[in-house]
Amino acid sequence: MDAALFRHASRLLAVVLVVGIAAWHVPRALAIEPACPAAVPDVWVVSTRGLPGICRLPASAALRVERLRSDGSAWDRSDLASLLDDAEQPVMVFIHGNRYSAAEARQQGLELARRAAACGAANTRTVIYSWPSEQQGILLRDGRAKYERAFSEGHYLAWLLGQFEPGRPVAIVGYSYGAIITLEAIEDLVIAERSGTAAVHPWTSRAGAVNLVLIAAAVRCDALSPRGPYREAVGRLDRLTLLVNSTDDALRFFPFLDCSLRADALGYVGMPRSWVPAGVQFSSVDAANIVGRTHGFQEYLASPSLMRRICTGATTGLVPAGN
Repeated sequence: MDAALFRHASRLLAVVLVVGIAAWHVPRALAIEPACPAAVPDVWVVSTRGLPGICRLPASAALRVERLRSDGSAWDRSDLASLLDDAEQPVMVFIHGNRYSAAEARQQGLELARRAAACGAANTRTVIYSWPSEQQGILLRDGRAKYERAFSEGHYLAWLLGQFEPGRPVAIVGYSYGAIITLEAIEDLVIAERSGTAAVHPWTSRAGAVNLVLIAAAVRCDALSPRGPYREAVGRLDRLTLLVNSTDDALRFFPFLDCSLRADALGYVGMPRSWVPAGVQFSSVDAANIVGRTHGFQEYLASPSLMRRICTGATTGLVPAGN
């Protein structure tokens, strides 16, 4: 093969590999099933599948709501009022990554809820934020399309988070593209409060704790830097936990997703403690030695040590001492 042609083919292969972010949720690993508690956790689904893309915080959103039956046998249609009914119960919102069907999103969120319950979060309500990430088209085109959709999803998530009472403790677990969705949402809420919109409850002055866990975050590495696009979001947290993977083969090619940016992924290189305000608890761990080069969320769930870190990061301080 001609040398120039070989180099061209190699570059094309590298570009295709970047969208491994989209494909590496690794269904093959679903057989890994650590022991779970017998009780069925309190799990809900809020879905934006079928809703159009938007460019700003909506005044309202027609989200589809489902709830897992108490015996775990099926999902029943519900409504937002029922989801919001207990203003004091802690909530853990899980935002999945790309190339998940609605069924896969429910399965992953339920597994997270079970593992969280097993390590001390049994009284927490888990909300699976299900967004339209199922595979559509070829790898590169699909990956870039979902990357753009993630920004739009941030507006829907902001509206949802803004419906929780200000005193209700909230934990957010964002995996892969879920990091973009989460940070966009928090930034939206900060801006909304500043502008005085009535569409959402105040966020920056809320009494309830806010914990954020980002896993293999497919967002620019300077997202939370002093001059980063989400610099205000980090100051509105009580606790920030990062699980990075310095050998993640998918995140390694993250710069190809946005040619105008060409920044590494936060979930690949991490960030310094100095970017986090002193009042925010911060921890970061490189999971490379545990999950290896994969980008799959299931590998994080299957690791007892990583699951403890996720659970600790999400639930510590959500319930006041003595409750």
